[in-house]
Amino acid sequence: MYVLIGGSGLVGLSLAQKLVELGHTVAVIDIDPNACRYAREQVGAMAFEGSAVSTGVLLEAGIRKADALAAMLRSDALNLAMVTLAKHYGVPHIVTRMRHADFAEPFRLAGANHIIGTVELAVSTMVNAIEYPQVESMMHFEQGQIEVLKLSIPNNCYVVGRSIAEVAQDSRFPSGSLIIGYQPHPHEDLNIPNGSTVLEPGSTVLVVTKPGSLHQMIDFIEGCK
Repeated sequence: MYVLIGGSGLVGLSLAQKLVELGHTVAVIDIDPNACRYAREQVGAMAFEGSAVSTGVLLEAGIRKADALAAMLRSDALNLAMVTLAKHYGVPHIVTRMRHADFAEPFRLAGANHIIGTVELAVSTMVNAIEYPQVESMMHFEQGQIEVLKLSIPNNCYVVGRSIAEVAQDSRFPSGSLIIGYQPHPHEDLNIPNGSTVLEPGSTVLVVTKPGSLHQMIDFIEGCK
C-alpha cells in the first residue's frame, strides 16, 4: 500500500516506522525540514516538506495514488482540512487523530473512516491500567464499545483444565464475549484456538468482551476452584 501521513510528530513517525516495517510504501508530509530528514534517514519513508493541507504539496506527494491517508497534525482543524482534501482526491481509506470529541461528527461528515480519539484513549488506557493491573494489555475498538483483553490463567483458577467450549458454555461466562487467542507459554506463538483447546495453567488468553463485562470476565477467569 501507498500511505500518506500528515505530520511527523511522535505519533506520525511511530506510525510511519511501523508501516515501513510491515512493507508498505510511506510518505510523510511536514513543515519541519529536520523532521522530514529524520523520516527519510531514520524511518525509511519518503518525506515532503510543506503544509499537509496544501493542495500543491499533497499532489506532489502523490495523494491521487494513495491507498490510505493518516491525518496526524497538531490540531483538529488542520486534520479536518486534510481529511476533506483526502476525500476530495479519492483516497479510499482515511484515518485521523482527534483531540476534542466535538470534532467527531465533522470528521465523519468529511469522510474519515477511522477516528482515533487520542485524549479519550489515553485516559481510558490509564484508568484501565489502574483498575485492572492483572490485565497484561487492553485494546479498544469502535470508540470503546469493544474491549480486547490479554489475561494470564492462574495455576489454581476455575478454568484450568477445561476446554474453551466448556468455558464458553458456563453460565458465569459473560454473554457476548469470546476467547479469540491462546498462548500456551510465554515463549510460544499466540494462536487461534478452537472449542477443544484446553486451557493450561500459566497460559494466556485473548478475550473480546464489552466494557460493562470487564469485571465479570476478570473475576471469572481468575476465579479459584
